[in-house]
Amino acid sequence: MIAIEQDPVSVPAPEAADWWRGAVIYQIYPRSFADSNGDGIGDLPGITARLDYIASLGVDAVWISPFFVSPMHDYGYDVADYRDVDPQFGTLADFDALLAKAHALGLKILVDLVFAHTSHLHPWFVASRSGAEDPKADWYVWAEPKPDGSPPNNWQSVFSGPSWTWDAQRKRYYLHNFLPQQPQLNVHNPEVQDALLDVMRFWLERGVDGFRLDAINFAMHNPELTDNPPAPGHHPRTRPFDHQSHVHNQSQPEIIGFLQRLRGLADSFGARFLVGEIGGEWSAQEMKSYTSGDAHLHSAYSFAFLSAPKLASDHVRRTLGEWSGEPGEGWPSWAFSNHDAPRVISRWVGPDGAPLPASLGLALLIALRGNLFLYQGEELGLPQAELPFEALRDPEAIANWPDTMGRDGARTPMPWDHAAAEAGFTTGQPWLPIVAEHRALAVDVQEADHGSTLHFARQLIALRRSSLALRVGALAFLETEPHLIGFDRSIGDERLRCLFNLASRSTDAPQLEGWTPIMRIGPDTGPQSIGAFGAIIAERA
Repeated sequence: MIAIEQDPVSVPAPEAADWWRGAVIYQIYPRSFADSNGDGIGDLPGITARLDYIASLGVDAVWISPFFVSPMHDYGYDVADYRDVDPQFGTLADFDALLAKAHALGLKILVDLVFAHTSHLHPWFVASRSGAEDPKADWYVWAEPKPDGSPPNNWQSVFSGPSWTWDAQRKRYYLHNFLPQQPQLNVHNPEVQDALLDVMRFWLERGVDGFRLDAINFAMHNPELTDNPPAPGHHPRTRPFDHQSHVHNQSQPEIIGFLQRLRGLADSFGARFLVGEIGGEWSAQEMKSYTSGDAHLHSAYSFAFLSAPKLASDHVRRTLGEWSGEPGEGWPSWAFSNHDAPRVISRWVGPDGAPLPASLGLALLIALRGNLFLYQGEELGLPQAELPFEALRDPEAIANWPDTMGRDGARTPMPWDHAAAEAGFTTGQPWLPIVAEHRALAVDVQEADHGSTLHFARQLIALRRSSLALRVGALAFLETEPHLIGFDRSIGDERLRCLFNLASRSTDAPQLEGWTPIMRIGPDTGPQSIGAFGAIIAERA
């Protein structure tokens, strides 16, 4: 049984300047959302045609992964022109039409800006590699080789192998924290900062509502190029990158000043929103420092849940416990799935190793304090698609196959119509295959089933929108058994109790005495009990 046991009540909308606080943000990976022209690649007109569906979910905003001009070595995260749309995705006029329709539907639009690196084909890099006399010579990170010709230090890239590639034209090594086709910008350089601010201004003037800042803690490096020390402990390591503690190639203190400049520009355009992606071993501390006060990012999110192989009560308590709500503290954002992580349905298991249902993960996400990112298809309960090696397109998935689940399985096309060719995503050959398991969970199938994950997702989002406690209230953890996650959300006189059973058996929940459920997953096993993989959100009786 999945039920919302009362109709959500209407509450005042948040102040216009704070529309983002507690927002539910839907992430679109444009290559895989909807294809309008039959070339097998999703595009901006395809997104526009499906905006009514997104609005029907009740979300506040849409984050669109990069659609800029790119050679697509990293599928858009290698930008060759920040100010134009790649022809695969459409035109600037198509973007303007998307933005206009979204705003008419009450949806905000966030653009994904990649400010740590560009494509090796970006005109800035082409100029920079032409020689030390070029005005943009110092716009990227160049270094002399060691006397033996080897790279200047031991830094390793995220996508495996050294972070340095020799350039025969410049006769120097250049830095890349990701692919060699993604040279690292020298954001220490004020001219580079000015150019990136101009990029942001270009999109703000078109009317966008904010930005997701990709890998923003990689934006600056230690200019001394000091070797990284070995990583402590014995955590699983599948890449050379995992063997180092990344003290010097990321997370430099000077990043804060750059964020202040970005915030100042965003604020000059009114109620805009900046959220940063922050990965790495110090992500919790950086989330807080990057969002503190009113002069930095509005919010940030980490991989705390995106990289977690299982859902555990102590992990939730530890991660959310970092955010006490004290004056001056920033505001967190959370995601369970995205384009960079295997889908949560296939990744998370409970304490006894049993897979957790989509409904349980959605209910927990909706109840968290902070902003929430819902990745396309997460509202359908899509699992990770299992693809053969020959179907893989992602360079990281190919490099690390078969030791990781890879990213392609989370990027397969959105299933719209179970009976249509290619599940209604395209009339052509899709860039990644659509698996049968996803076709069975298509939007049209779930629209017709009022007990589906899709309908439940809509009810949960409506419940969150109707509750100030869930949207912006405080969070206080309860003492529970290890297989239970329990906390209260409260603001003023409104207080809700949220309990989630991670076990494959019913469990006693004395914490529910005196509380009346308003949302329940699983059978009603009694006033102080929760069914297997069940959840309850309750109000004071």
